[in-house]
Amino acid sequence: GQKVVDLGTPIKIPVGAGTLGRIMNVIGEPIDERGPISASIYASIHAEAPDFVEMSVKQEILETGIKVVDLLAPYARGGKIGLFGGAGVGKTVLIMELINNIAKQHGGYSVFAGVGERTREGNDLYHDMITTGVINLKDDSSKVSLVYGQMNEPPGARARVALTGLTVAEYFRDVEGQDVLLFIDNIFRFTQAGSEVSALL
Repeated sequence: GQKVVDLGTPIKIPVGAGTLGRIMNVIGEPIDERGPISASIYASIHAEAPDFVEMSVKQEILETGIKVVDLLAPYARGGKIGLFGGAGVGKTVLIMELINNIAKQHGGYSVFAGVGERTREGNDLYHDMITTGVINLKDDSSKVSLVYGQMNEPPGARARVALTGLTVAEYFRDVEGQDVLLFIDNIFRFTQAGSEVSALL
C-alpha cells in the first residue's frame, strides 16, 4: 500500500494574481510545466456558504458582447447560467468567447474549472487562450485562471476540483473586488464523480 500523512488541515490552494495564466490541479499544484505558482496567500477550498442577507439582490444585465445572447437570452450579473447541448455543438467555444469578451471589454477575470475534461480538450483550450491573448506568457496581463481535474484522475479529485475553482474566484470577488466569471465544464461529469465516490464508500 501507499503511505498516507494526515496534515490536520483542509486542502489549501494558492489564490490571487499569481494564479492568472496558470493551470493547477485540485490541490493547487501547477500542472502547466512553468514552475511554482507565485502566491503569498493560500485559502481553504472548504468554506461556509454566505447567508442570504449577504447576497446582492440588484438586478443588472451582464453584457457579453455576443449579440444573439444579449438580445434573446441575456445573462444576469451575479446569476447562474446553464449551457445545455449535445457533443460538438459549441458549448466550450461559447465559453471561450465569453472569457475573451469579458477580459477585453470589462477587464474582469475568469476562472475555468475543467471537471472530468478530456486531456486533449484541456490542452486545446489552454493553447486557444494563448493564441487569443487571454493568457499572456510574457507578462502578468493574463485574465484567466485554469483549474483542471481531468478524466484520468480519481473521482475524489474530480468531485472537488469545482471547489478549487470556486475558491480562486471568490478571492478575486471578495478580496480584490473584481467582476469574475466562473465556468465549470462540465456539470454532468461533476455529478458523475460524486456518484463514483459514493459508490466507493
